[in-house]
Formats: sequence, structure tokens, C-alpha cells
Amino acid sequence: MICTSLQNKTFEQILEILEDPAVEMAEIRLDRCPLTDDQIEELFSESDTPLIATCRIAESASEQEAERRLRLAIEAGARFADLEIEAPAQVSKRFQHLCRKSGTEIIRSYHNYEQTPDAEGLQMALARCFRYGADIAKIVTTCHTAEDATRIESLYSLVLEDVDSLQGRLIAFGMGEEGRSTRLECLRRGAPFTYAALTEEEATAPGQWSVAEMSGTLYGGRTPYRAEGRTMPASKSFAQRAILAAALAEGTSHLSGYSPCGDSEAALKVAQELGATVRRDGSKLTVTGIGARCGQLGLERLDTGESGLLTRLSIPVLAAVGRGNFTVEGHGTLPTRPLGSAADIMAAFGVLLGNASERDGKEIYVPVSVKGQLIPGTADVPGKGGSQLISGLLMALPLCEKDSLLHVSEPKSIPYMYITLDVLRHFGIQTRSEMEGDAELLEADDWSACSGISFRIRGRQRYRSADFAIEGDWSAAANFLVAGAIFGSAELLGMDTKSLQADLTVIDILVEAGAVVSQMEDGTVCARKAPLEAFRQDLNNAPDLFPIIAVLAAFCAGESRISGVGRLASKESNRAEAILQMLLQMGVEAHIAGDDLVVLGESLSARILNGRLLKGGDYTSRHDHRMVMALKVASLGAESPIVIDDEACVGKSFPEFRL
Repeated sequence: MICTSLQNKTFEQILEILEDPAVEMAEIRLDRCPLTDDQIEELFSESDTPLIATCRIAESASEQEAERRLRLAIEAGARFADLEIEAPAQVSKRFQHLCRKSGTEIIRSYHNYEQTPDAEGLQMALARCFRYGADIAKIVTTCHTAEDATRIESLYSLVLEDVDSLQGRLIAFGMGEEGRSTRLECLRRGAPFTYAALTEEEATAPGQWSVAEMSGTLYGGRTPYRAEGRTMPASKSFAQRAILAAALAEGTSHLSGYSPCGDSEAALKVAQELGATVRRDGSKLTVTGIGARCGQLGLERLDTGESGLLTRLSIPVLAAVGRGNFTVEGHGTLPTRPLGSAADIMAAFGVLLGNASERDGKEIYVPVSVKGQLIPGTADVPGKGGSQLISGLLMALPLCEKDSLLHVSEPKSIPYMYITLDVLRHFGIQTRSEMEGDAELLEADDWSACSGISFRIRGRQRYRSADFAIEGDWSAAANFLVAGAIFGSAELLGMDTKSLQADLTVIDILVEAGAVVSQMEDGTVCARKAPLEAFRQDLNNAPDLFPIIAVLAAFCAGESRISGVGRLASKESNRAEAILQMLLQMGVEAHIAGDDLVVLGESLSARILNGRLLKGGDYTSRHDHRMVMALKVASLGAESPIVIDDEACVGKSFPEFRL
């Protein structure tokens, strides 16, 4: 990335400059810009552009004034703050403490305006930067010869004690004409960003490039990605549950915010097969339900399309409201995906599952034969296979004549269980739940600490009609937000930032990776390009994010680890295998280690300069809608077009998908 150094600018001029899409990030020289305290606070709190607060002590009225202006910027929300390593010890300590408290990344800088020290002197300066708290070390010296430039570039090959890797953590370049090339070379070697002047006349040091020249050399004809004012489709996780609940309810329900996709359309057909009446008017659905009772229906067959969720919701529900034996059918990739532990879980409630067509082995697949009615009671069931069948039980057991206690051990995809409870609450069904595990971590919403969940379900309940607004889909939104964070910017409208959807965690992932993410009260969410760094993330509770987060990791400097590979085998494709094959075909270093996908990423700038943009060519989606969307985002950073064998499968969740 290119950081524009701004000096001698008024508040109004700075705001105007930051509106320019060509300005990716900016350094605000607080020692040289005539800004009031209020203007500093507004600038660093309101700007969506990543900003560096710099206030050199030597150029300020006093040491105290430099520290005060830096403090104002940091407390207002500066993304980075730069303090020279010559700063007094007490100033340095207060600076580090304040940055850590505020979440501001620390740049400790060394400047030598006279020469480039020998190799030992450079290494000592670099070590001091990290010893004094640097997240990023900045080493800038004056180069008089080509040997000076070579010596400062050699810093990138160092291995330092107590510093895991310099990848993304070092910015080293030279001043003067002999150092001019190092200002671009540093990006190739892994610097998170480099500095450029707004214009040639406004260079802050000899040899500094202008933004226009640097951008033209780095990006050539590549244009930044922009997605403005996009509206996401309805969350099919909410839509399918709400449609099924409305079909079971007594009376007429009104569902707003609906958008059609393959899985949600299949849910509407299931509702009609159950006997509900469905009318649609644009994005509004009117569903007159059947007032479901146990043993009410005599259905022998039910078609759930290609939806694994709808299949697992429907099996317990029809086992409760049906009169006995039935078969659940499907098409597309659904018959190739095993139902996992469904047979054991349903057997705990007196229902037997078997293959309706001849299959080798013990795995159960669609079409599935279902025998017996749902018997309420107490059961301990495994949750490591996912939440979908458990959600089906949570929808079905309240209709039974007696109470039930459902204990789920080793639960995965926990947020989806609570989406089910939220939908049920809107339709008049009450269920109590209690999590087990580390109470302190659970209180902080760290659901990885959950070892089990108990659901107390009162029987003899009835679904009541409701007016229900279906949320926008965070799994779809993730693709645009990642594209914006890597390649430019994205603005999405009408998103619920307090959603129970597991894929809302994409916001946390992007923030951890260093992207600029802003959320507004009206539901507008924006992601903007910024220096990206490696991250660690557990996606056991949000496995649908895996493909697009793997693409994100490919553009984050360093080694990222994404946990939850074991959850991916029975998706629309063997997603773990599909993702790894995709990355390797693109030329990304990646492997699977236990339950982790390990990705060695590089910044977009480094990939461009090193000739390591993602490889284009023919790719297979494996008929997986989420792989199609991830491949489309990856194509923005490819050296040549990416051709996908089956793009139509994206209609399963997002028929109107386009970047």
C-alpha cells in the first residue's frame, strides 16, 4: 500500500485530500499541519482512511506538546502512531501504554539524515525499535551510494531474537536519489506500506516519489475495487426457519425482506407440501399455516431440494406432525453428502433413519427413509457434527405431548441453534437453554469455551402466526467485505450488526487482519483496504466463511491459521479439499495441519511486485455456491482470468451475485 505524507495542510485541505480514492492511507504530520485540538480529534475519529499520527519532537514547540498532540490522535482512534526511538524513556513508556490501551499500532522510527550506518549499526537501530515496543519498525537513512541502498535492503533478510518474523513488520528505505528505488523495493520485500508525497513539490524528504508516480508504477492499469450501496439477499438461515415456522403456525404470518434463492424456494415448496398457503408480493411473503399438531399429516414423501439445512429441519418436524413412515428426497449435490450422526440422534427420540436407495456402508444419505414418530423425553446427543438436526429437534419437540430435555455435548455452529430459538420465540415457542463451560469466557461470548448446552423444551406448545423481518445474509456480505478489504472498498446497506448469524464474525476477522471496518446505526457496513496481516481464527461455529476467509489469508502478510477443517467434509463439496486445491492451484502456499488450514500470505503489493499474483486458468467450483463466490473474489487478484466450470450453482444462495 501507499501512504501519502501530508504536511503544511489545513484541516479542510486534509479532508478534501482524504476524499480522493487514490489516497489509500495517509500520514498526518501533526508537527507541520496547523490543526486545533478539536480538528485532530475529529480527523482521527471520523476518517475511514487508515491514518498515521506523527509528531516529531525535534520539530515541535516542546516535548510535552508533541506528546500531547499524539495523545489526542491516539485517543481519537488513530490506526497507527509513530514515535522516534530517540524519544525520552518516560515519553516512550506512556506512548506504548496509551497505544496498547487504545488499540493503535505502534511505529517506532529511526532516521539518519546524514548517512546509512554499517550493517551492525542498522541492526542495532532495528533491534531498538522492537525493544521499544514497535509493532512496525521504520528505518530510514540517507543513501549516498548503491551500496548504502543494498545495505538497508538487507535488513529484510535478518532474523531477530524475540521477533517471530519481519514480514509485514518492517519498513526500511533510503532517502536521496540513491535510495529512491528502495521506496518501492521495500513493498516487494514485505513492508506493509511505503510513503509517497502528494505531489513532487511536496516531498517530505529527498528522493520521495509522488503518489501518482508510485501508484502508476505499482498498480499499472489495475483499478481499485469499489462496491457502493449494495443490498444483500435474505439470510437463508433465517428465511428457511421462518418459512417452516409460519407453515406450522395457526393463522397468517407476514415475512418481509425475502429474496429468492434455491434453498429458500425449496423451503416454500416444503411449506406448501405440509399444507400451508403461500402468497408473495415482491419481497413480502404471506403464509397461512396449518396449526400443526402431533400426528396430523399423512405425508409419505417430502422433497427438500438441494438444502442440507432444510433436510435436517424437516426430518424431526415431519416425524412429529406426521403419522409414521415417510421418505425425504433431494437433488443436486444433496444425495452425495452424508447426514453424519443424524441416525443416532433421531434414534434417541424413537425415530429410525435408513437409506431409501441401496448404498454401501453405514452412512445415511438422501433419499432417506424415516420410520416412527418423534417421542419426547431426555437425550444426550453429540453436537460435533453441526447444529442443523438439533435445530430441527428444537422446532419439533415443542409440538409433542410431553416435555423434553435435550443435552448437546461438544456443540458446533452454536450461533445457528440460537437463530432457531430466536425464530421460535417470534412464533410463540418458548425454550430454555443453559451453556456449560468456562463461565468467564462464555460471558465474553467466547463460544469456543462451551462444552455443552442443555435445552429444556416444554411440550404441548403451538406455533402462533407472526410478522417477521428476514435479515440480510452475512455469509453473502463476507465476500464483498473481503473484496473491499483487499482491493479497494465495499459499502453494504441494511445489515443487522447485532445479528445472531455466525457469519457476522467476518467483521472480527477483518478487524484482526487490519482492515478498516465501519458500522453505522442505519445498518450500513463498510470495509476499506488497509495493510493486512496474518491472523488466527476458529471457524468451527461459522464454517460457511471458510472459502472466502482462505482467500483473505492469501493476501495477509505472514502465516494465517484457520481452524475448523473437520466441519467441511459434508458441505456442498468436500470443502477442505476444495479450498486447499484452489489455493495451491493459485500458487498460494498452504497446507492442512490437523484441524487447521495454514496459509502463507503476501500483501497485494508484494504479490504484484514479485510476480506472484494468483494464477488464472480453469477452476472447478465442485458445484459449491460458496466456492464460486470465493473464486470470483480471488479473480480480482489474479494475473489472468479465472474460468469457473459451474457458476450457476451460486443460485442456491445468491442468484443475483455479482462483484
